[in-house]
Amino acid sequence: MTVVVALLLAAGVLLVASPWLWPRRPSETSDARVATPGRLADLLARAGLSTVRPAVLIATMVVLGVIGAGLVLLLVPVLALAPAAAVVCAVTPLLLLRARAASRRRALRALWPDVVDLLLSSIRAGRGLPEAVSALADSAPEAVRPAFVTFRRDWLRTARFDESLDTLKVTLADPVADRIVETLRMAREVGGTELPTVLRSLSHYLRAEVAVRGEVEARQSWVRTAARLGVAAPWIVLLMLGSRPEAQAAYNTPTGAALVAAGLVATLIAYRLMVAIGRLPDEGRWFR
Repeated sequence: MTVVVALLLAAGVLLVASPWLWPRRPSETSDARVATPGRLADLLARAGLSTVRPAVLIATMVVLGVIGAGLVLLLVPVLALAPAAAVVCAVTPLLLLRARAASRRRALRALWPDVVDLLLSSIRAGRGLPEAVSALADSAPEAVRPAFVTFRRDWLRTARFDESLDTLKVTLADPVADRIVETLRMAREVGGTELPTVLRSLSHYLRAEVAVRGEVEARQSWVRTAARLGVAAPWIVLLMLGSRPEAQAAYNTPTGAALVAAGLVATLIAYRLMVAIGRLPDEGRWFR
């Protein structure tokens, strides 16, 4: 009976928090542009999982929250820990996706100068813009090649350069890719006599940015490590204490439940602050 109550409580907490965790955003459509994806869809795209639907992610979070609450309640029969475990397990997929997206962005940031150089070589060889971008399907680095394969297939099928560029932007989901795509779009619309010079300057700038960011991120990595240790340590100690009968009796009181809830809130706030301190500002996607 206690397990059922805990599972229902965990599900209730997730339902109450769902408007803030997953707010609805009105879809914006345009005749000439691809609709802007929602926050969860954009996160999945930045993590390289654009084929996964946001509904699948939400269902996974709910299931993990319920399972986490049930397991903690079975191992440590402290009712107040069940909602905390449900929240932690539910947000774990989001944390993993953000870490994957950050890792993917760092990897792509190191590849974009080479992509720009390849594009510049194709343009200097006399190819048109659609043909130069399509050629990247064969010559681009492996990490971004599937996106350009999709672009080439879409361009050959529709012969609509702007719409194919929009699809490419959604597939890549990267701010540097947005800048490159918009540069190509402007060159296509108004004429691109200065396009080789612009691409050459962009390549030099991207290489310098990669070097600076790599050095700063290496120096600030200890802040993120300390934040993770600081978050995990108190809860490991609490789980160990919760295995003792006297601790279970103490935490199953209203005062104990309030203490656990306050600790959860303080932990989340402290973790967000530490991550904010140790994280470099990411370039926004201004051209979506």
